[in-house]
Amino acid sequence: MKKTKALVLLSGGLDSILAVKILEAQGVKIKGLGFKSYFFNEKLAKKAAKELNIPIKIIDLSKEHLNLVKKPKYGYGKGMNPCIDCHILMLKKAKNIMLKEKFDLVATGEVLGERPMSQNLKSLKLIEKKSGLKGYLLRPLSAKLLEPTIPEKKGLIERKKLLDISGRSRKRQLKLAKKFKIKSYPSPAGGCLLTDLEFSKKLKDLFEKYPRCQGNDIELLKLGRHFWQDKVKIIVGRNEEENKKIRKLAKRADVLIEMENYPGPLTLVRSYSKRKVPSRILEKARFLTKYYSTKSRQKKDIKFKILSG
Repeated sequence: MKKTKALVLLSGGLDSILAVKILEAQGVKIKGLGFKSYFFNEKLAKKAAKELNIPIKIIDLSKEHLNLVKKPKYGYGKGMNPCIDCHILMLKKAKNIMLKEKFDLVATGEVLGERPMSQNLKSLKLIEKKSGLKGYLLRPLSAKLLEPTIPEKKGLIERKKLLDISGRSRKRQLKLAKKFKIKSYPSPAGGCLLTDLEFSKKLKDLFEKYPRCQGNDIELLKLGRHFWQDKVKIIVGRNEEENKKIRKLAKRADVLIEMENYPGPLTLVRSYSKRKVPSRILEKARFLTKYYSTKSRQKKDIKFKILSG
């Protein structure tokens, strides 16, 4: 008899790992699907796939996802995380692969009620409908609390071997991890920067001041200390590693400032208007460069080197 084939969205978290294990216990042939963007990467998904010994396909959503984050149809969570829109986007990609590679279903590690915004019953139904996967989207951990999928009705998946987990408690998942001898998995906090409130604040400021921002601007948000002066951003590196990354991200129109005679941060000044950076803002950037160097803070003989990106 031909094996049932499932495409499983694999974040690398415990829930998605358990979704794979539950389906494998039924003899389902699995392929993982992971995603990367400016706000999360694919490292945990690849690690999980390797430990599960399953193939995985990675899709780069960076540009498409950034446009979605700027204007989500279904709003944000506590941070700048448009989880409903994000899940719909990912599942639309999954649907295309399902049809192209002839999978019987798409599965996720979603748990009913685990996340207030994107995993309540109304949201789960909405995501299934808008992704175009109605009837073919299986959530193995909560399946018994949801309507049977078409593969279940056809006998491709045994519903009695699926689970009825709900809520935010992780007790049942942790028991299952022991049962399946899963030893390595990340904490449930997740790896998406959009749920980080400090990063979200910086991102919101960037969107307000420069809505046309692109990937390079987002990468800079992950580095250094940030200061806005009108429509000019000053970014001060925290350490040598950040200094190197900031230098690589510098554009031709940016101004780079560092001290010649003392160790300290590299400071990048980027104007988000067409006007030249005013001298008062460059003076502020020099002050911050000196201030964040403990060895030069009280010195008066500072020599600055100013370069273009």
